[in-house]
Amino acid sequence: MREIPVSQITKKVKELFLTSAYEIGPDVEAAVRSASESEPSPIGKSVLCQLCENYRIARDERVAICQDTGMAVLFIDVGQDVHFTGGDFEEAVHEGVRQAYREGYLRKSVVNDPLFDRKNTGDNTPAVLHLRIVPGEKVHFLVTAKGFGSENMSAVKMCVPADGEEGVRNFIIDTARKAGPNPCPPMIIGVGIGGTLEQAALIAKRMTARAIGSHNPDPRYAKLEADALAAINRLGIGPAGIGGETTALAVNIDFAPTHIAGMPVAVNICCHAARHAEGEV
Repeated sequence: MREIPVSQITKKVKELFLTSAYEIGPDVEAAVRSASESEPSPIGKSVLCQLCENYRIARDERVAICQDTGMAVLFIDVGQDVHFTGGDFEEAVHEGVRQAYREGYLRKSVVNDPLFDRKNTGDNTPAVLHLRIVPGEKVHFLVTAKGFGSENMSAVKMCVPADGEEGVRNFIIDTARKAGPNPCPPMIIGVGIGGTLEQAALIAKRMTARAIGSHNPDPRYAKLEADALAAINRLGIGPAGIGGETTALAVNIDFAPTHIAGMPVAVNICCHAARHAEGEV
């Protein structure tokens, strides 16, 4: 049994959110830079070059990549041989988010009541936590600061088995088409297929953080990823929605077993400011 003071959890969460706010992932930056070289639209090419410059400035000057510094979402794998000491684990996570957003001068965007009061909580908490118990004595974090220009364009559809591959592909493409310029393309599109309604959405959210250039190990799903990406980039939406061939950088798909009568599909869209970071305690 390994004992971990919750103060270490707070410190790590704070560190990861500050890193994600200022430093775009190397996979995202490389994909945008590559697209800037191949994008045939002069205006689209200019936008992509500006994004690369924005990434550089944010990293060098320690300022936010985007003014929408997102809602804090954490995927946490807790080793079953870990015992937390010195306080409440979940509160320690929220405190890490609180410190990052206050000390990093990041915009606080969370409201306490989604429908009536909508009063800002003032510190970007509470965060959204997804926990799993896994073997071992470590705690692994995947954190993402999810902006809502892209989150608002996401969708879930309760497909049926008869919809088949074509139905799933069309839903992915149609979701991107309806999103248009709103999610600040180029987009990274996470897709979850199967499970239940909420599990499909959870898979899709995690897939927005999968490395660009990686592929589903099942060749059938990898082909679906490639086909959907190619079709989306033929829509003509382009960088910043002003035309071009770089509407999306990736379509990342994963799946889970589901019921014989259903086939839930979730599409979670992420903008080019795909802020995520990983770390362990």
